[in-house]
Amino acid sequence: MQTVEEKIKALGLELPPAPPLGGIYHPTLITGNYLYVSGQGPLQSNGQLIKGKVGRDLTLEEGQLAAQQVGLTMLATIKAQLGDLGKIKRLIKTLGMVNCYPEFEEHPQTINGFSQFMVDVFGEENGKGARSAVGMSLPGNIAVEVECIFELHDHE
Repeated sequence: MQTVEEKIKALGLELPPAPPLGGIYHPTLITGNYLYVSGQGPLQSNGQLIKGKVGRDLTLEEGQLAAQQVGLTMLATIKAQLGDLGKIKRLIKTLGMVNCYPEFEEHPQTINGFSQFMVDVFGEENGKGARSAVGMSLPGNIAVEVECIFELHDHE
């Protein structure tokens, strides 16, 4: 059975470095068997963020790739905080935020880039959770931001 990191490699993708800590918040917080992950942006392996408004500066497809990159960033953050992505049992909830203008209507399709990536690495059952997708202006003009709740395996 492949690990999460082996599945990422098989997809031809790689985890970027975990973003530096900043602000007055925890990047992750565990309570019980639940892992809450603060909003993550599309940090690339070269250290640059994917920026722009989806539907104007970026196409829908580019927005979906930015959302997928947020998934990689999130897993990099989790690995840096927990040390092992194998501790994740399943995705519970996703809040996907798309940087866009008020006329843009394809928020769910954009966040599908993140959701499909989660299914690809955690499987159909464990990678698909409840989800919201909304549009707004995002800090630093990043294209997409996502926060999630995961369930962790029971402590052994």
